[in-house]
Amino acid sequence: MKKIVLIYGLTAGFVSCLGYLISINNDNVNFENGMIYGFVSMFLAFSLIFVATNQYRKQNGGFISFGKAFLIGLYISLIASSIYVLVWLIVLYNFHPDFMQEYTTHTLEQLKNSGASAAEITSKTAEMQEAVENYKNPLFVILYTYAEILPLSIIISLISSGIFALVSLNNKKKASTL
Repeated sequence: MKKIVLIYGLTAGFVSCLGYLISINNDNVNFENGMIYGFVSMFLAFSLIFVATNQYRKQNGGFISFGKAFLIGLYISLIASSIYVLVWLIVLYNFHPDFMQEYTTHTLEQLKNSGASAAEITSKTAEMQEAVENYKNPLFVILYTYAEILPLSIIISLISSGIFALVSLNNKKKASTL
């Protein structure tokens, strides 16, 4: 299990980083499509949880428990998410130290262009300024970044675990009737 988790966790970690690495082009961040790139790369990365769980199941005679499948997904999620956070910290502090301010400016411009009321703009400005201040603390950057990726990976781990536990249960029933 360790080898499978390590191989797929590292691979998923690097694949998950592709979204924001693609959205950074010539020192400009593509905020318009960045979120799309990010979620697509995360989804692709965490689809490897299914592949890893299936590989482990096949190595164990076609059977895997929900708990074991979930642990495989969770460990892959933790490895991949940690790589994602580490790479983001490197990119942020070495290449885009003004990222949060640029993101705030972009977000507020989008809000103004959408015809939002003055109250909405004021509220969002205060919210974004708080985020800019929080982003000055590396601990908050780490927590925000984990919050981007870890929930999705845990949901995918739960789905994968449920699917493979049902498949294993069906395989067990078929084997017992033979």
